[in-house]
Amino acid sequence: MSSLIASSATVLPPCGPTALKSCISPPLASQSRTKRASSRRASTMTVRCDVAVKSADSVNAEEAELSAEEIEAKAKVGSSIRVTAPLKVYHVNRVPEVDLEGMEGKLKDYVAVWKGKRISANLPYKVEFFKEVEGRGPVKFVAHLKDDEFEFIDA
Repeated sequence: MSSLIASSATVLPPCGPTALKSCISPPLASQSRTKRASSRRASTMTVRCDVAVKSADSVNAEEAELSAEEIEAKAKVGSSIRVTAPLKVYHVNRVPEVDLEGMEGKLKDYVAVWKGKRISANLPYKVEFFKEVEGRGPVKFVAHLKDDEFEFIDA
């Protein structure tokens, strides 16, 4: 009886996950990776990995696409400005509100261009101010402004 079982086992085609593995053609080694799901099951899962890499020429082309206005705005970073519009901010520590009209600050950044790409920033200029607070000294804070809300100071 045991010889009958042994001979029938050799005659039957192999079954189970290992039999399927031999029937499936292996994927390309450079484009996919086989991951074992668990130690109890011998099922495999194929994951395809494609990578898109930018060349140096495409990066330089994106930088060249910046308009003259954006290049000019980036060049003004670091210059002194004076606020001309009546603006109030409420995010300064220990001060309930600060009126920015007439205050002088320093242009810190032009945020309408991020990583070489144009983004839609409503308030594209980041300006740093110092406010004297009683008992604390000067407090540094930042506000975002439009180009028509300030003027450049000739220094």
